[in-house]
Amino acid sequence: MHYAATQVHTAHPPNVNIVRETTERGLVKMASPGSADLEATLLSFERLDRASPELWPEQIPGVSNFADIKSPFNNANSPPWEADLEQNDIDMLNELGSLTTSNLMEKVKGLQNLAYQLGLEEAREMTRGKFLDVLSGSNKNKKK
Repeated sequence: MHYAATQVHTAHPPNVNIVRETTERGLVKMASPGSADLEATLLSFERLDRASPELWPEQIPGVSNFADIKSPFNNANSPPWEADLEQNDIDMLNELGSLTTSNLMEKVKGLQNLAYQLGLEEAREMTRGKFLDVLSGSNKNKKK
């Protein structure tokens, strides 16, 4: 296959040049990823220092100054969820964060068992309160 001479095409804007080679049939020759031609095709001769009053104008004037002040990364205050934590709570979070998956599941099962036991104890106390008539005692005292 024979290649025609390298053609230089001028694209928009006028200071950007693209180099392409075309075959006899008019097909465009593409540079392979490992070839030296690829690096030559990646070069850009575009000038960014054109005589424009502003190279990158702001969409809304003053927003970039406000964004710097109100950025969440500049906020030195702690997040709201951390405001009510005491040192004991932080230590517990660190301890739970260092557990393996199986240890964490064991801890959760222990908490579920504890919650179940507390529920049984509360049910016993409520039954006891009904038998002793503790909860409705204020209504009987109001009888005439």
